[in-house]
Amino acid sequence: MNMEPKKEITIYDLANKLKISPTTVSRGLKDHPAINKATKKKIAELAAEMGYRSNHFARNLRQQSTNTIGVIVPRLNSSFTSTAIAGMESVATKAGFNLIISQSLELYKKEVANAKTMFNNRVDGLLVSLAYDSENIDHFEPFFNKNIPLIFFDRVAEHPECTNILIDNRKAAYEAVTHLIEQGCKKIIHITAPSKRNVYIDRVRGYKEALKDNNIEFKEEDVITGDLSQEAGAEAAESILKMSPLPDAVFGANDSVTVGCMLALKKAGIRLPEDMAFIGFNNDPISQVIEPNLTTVNYHGYEMGEAAAQNLINHLKGISNIKTTNRIILRSELLIRNSSVRKA
Repeated sequence: MNMEPKKEITIYDLANKLKISPTTVSRGLKDHPAINKATKKKIAELAAEMGYRSNHFARNLRQQSTNTIGVIVPRLNSSFTSTAIAGMESVATKAGFNLIISQSLELYKKEVANAKTMFNNRVDGLLVSLAYDSENIDHFEPFFNKNIPLIFFDRVAEHPECTNILIDNRKAAYEAVTHLIEQGCKKIIHITAPSKRNVYIDRVRGYKEALKDNNIEFKEEDVITGDLSQEAGAEAAESILKMSPLPDAVFGANDSVTVGCMLALKKAGIRLPEDMAFIGFNNDPISQVIEPNLTTVNYHGYEMGEAAAQNLINHLKGISNIKTTNRIILRSELLIRNSSVRKA
């Protein structure tokens, strides 16, 4: 059995069959006004019949543009990421761009490999949310050197060539912890991630500042670090149960870890929010499934995705320049639900 791949059909094959010039075929496929409708119809029908595929890659090389935008995210299986990508897709499609999406799985090495692949695929620009453990952003230097625009969103890094799109994480955390203090909480645990990323550094800052402004002493042992998964939340609950006295509140840096902690503590007989109040971050769907419903910080992934894609495309079209805008801060708000309310 012959398994050799079939030869790719070219415009010359179509031209030979129709006994017209390759130029006419090329123009007909591009819906050129100089080609009459009947000829265009014949060309389109034969192209479909013979399985002709437009060689976008060759054409794009000639035009020095691929009409593609690369996207590198830590994980695709997060509610925030999927809604952010939906926002990007909406804007990109309207502007005639395609997205190439990859995930780092929170690994610096994989992020480096992803960046190399995007560069070799000749993307016109790049949208990046960094992995937990990214040591530096040296792997994006080839993009800066070639003037390929790059925007960091949510988990960002400072660079003079880039725009960062994010929320005010310090302020959001400050408001969350202040709410817990207003509910009468005095020993508040913060569950966070390794502190290489701006989002977690800023959330810890907001936590510390809220304690200080309310004359509550900050203690290092009240900060628990993990990978922010539900499993990490259950592990944090084990540590919390060994504390004496028991804390009266937990502020988690995302909803998954907070819910994992809540479930484990409920199982151990802790009453929520009477014994322990809870606040998460992200407003993932799980926050309204857990009982009691989780108070959380809401910020709009879709809006952030739209803003990132629109700013990049505006730069590519010469409408604006990302190098002149270092930061775009989007809104966030504290959604107060039953998990944190201890006072009427």
